[in-house]
Amino acid sequence: MAFLTIWNYYASLSVVFLLIFVRTVRCQAVEAENVTVLEGGTAQISCHLQNYDGSIVVIQNPRRQTLFFNGTRALRDDRFQMVLFTPLLVRITLTNVSVGDEGGYFCQLYTDDTHHQVATLSVSVPPEVPAVEAKAQPVEGSEVELTCTSSRSKPPTTLHWFRDRREIPGVVSQQENGKTVSVVSTIRIPVERRDDGAVLSCEASHPALGAQRRVRHYRLDVHFAPTVHIEPPASILREGDSLTLTCSVTGNPLPRRVHWSRLNSSMPERVEIGGSTLMVSQLSRAHNGTYLCQAQNLYGQASDHYTLLVYDPGAVVDTHSAVPFAVIGGILALLVFAVICVLIVTTWCSLRQKGSYLTHEASGLDEHGEVQEAFLNDGDVREGNKEYLL
Repeated sequence: MAFLTIWNYYASLSVVFLLIFVRTVRCQAVEAENVTVLEGGTAQISCHLQNYDGSIVVIQNPRRQTLFFNGTRALRDDRFQMVLFTPLLVRITLTNVSVGDEGGYFCQLYTDDTHHQVATLSVSVPPEVPAVEAKAQPVEGSEVELTCTSSRSKPPTTLHWFRDRREIPGVVSQQENGKTVSVVSTIRIPVERRDDGAVLSCEASHPALGAQRRVRHYRLDVHFAPTVHIEPPASILREGDSLTLTCSVTGNPLPRRVHWSRLNSSMPERVEIGGSTLMVSQLSRAHNGTYLCQAQNLYGQASDHYTLLVYDPGAVVDTHSAVPFAVIGGILALLVFAVICVLIVTTWCSLRQKGSYLTHEASGLDEHGEVQEAFLNDGDVREGNKEYLL
């Protein structure tokens, strides 16, 4: 009797443990899948069912609002659609996904107890084409500060600066804007007038873009003082000829006005000025003089001049042999110096030769005197009888 009692007790205990085990297994009846999607795309949220017995299935959003009760819509949001409801799989879609939709979606199965799994939705936000701007107007001889801004991305985008395929290191800063991040890269570079029109590029890379890049090109607009140049005529000008002078002006910004003037005098008659061009229809000697072209902008001024010399109609001028007066003067000075040097050397040589001749002549007289003295003194010159000298 006692044996039967013990047997019944253990048998009942075994049934209880079996029921508990079965219920524990049934607690794993719901499985959810995590999903990552690009902002603006479509996400599929799936709930896998095991041992489904027709119990109630509820899907809730991260704010614990019920989206679907079995296959029936519970929340008025047309972006959510029930696309599949079977004993093995329940699937809904979410279109036009935003970062606000990110979070855990609950797949709940109501049996004797409520069991749930969470499908985590992650939203990736690729960057737009970055914006580039200069902090101040680039001016020749100064530094310009350029910023490249990617206003919104998730995860943070990576920015790179390039010029002529060479990378320029930048200083990067980030700022969180809710679930997205704003990224700014700043560079400082010196600029000269030759840099005007140079192109710099800011490239944004992001995991969501793969090997693609979002690129913004920026063309430098360097301001600088003007330069002025007058192109002289190629031929000699005579009375009656016409003259056209063109003043070429550069600068940034380009000077709006070119000013012509005549040095130390007013403009003569028959001179016409049209912007950067000066024209004379019929030249005369009254037009001789120096003409100035001047231009200026906010960063400085510049000028160039042309000296006009009008010849007689019958004057013969060899344009090929014509050289500046300064050059002619230099050549003449060099020739005079060479002639003077030749004269000095010639005079010195002549004086040296004459001195040598006189010396030898004097030496010959002395020798003749000694011979004569020796003859008169009977060949004995040691006695010094100088009174017998003739």
